[in-house]
Amino acid sequence: MEGLQKVALVFSIIGAIAWGIIGLFNVNVVELITGGFNMISRIIYIIVGICGIINIGCLFYHIKTDH
Repeated sequence: MEGLQKVALVFSIIGAIAWGIIGLFNVNVVELITGGFNMISRIIYIIVGICGIINIGCLFYHIKTDH
């Protein structure tokens, strides 16, 4: 599960940066990359949303590290 949470965290960070760019510059990077709001951009938004839900677990469970 640790690997899944790390991947989910990366997607959540990318999603947060994309939202920050929308807020600062009014540029939607996802739609810019995919050519507008279409099925591909919807899938990207869904994946980022699922990753955010997965990362809720980080609030409640301590991830053990090898350190």
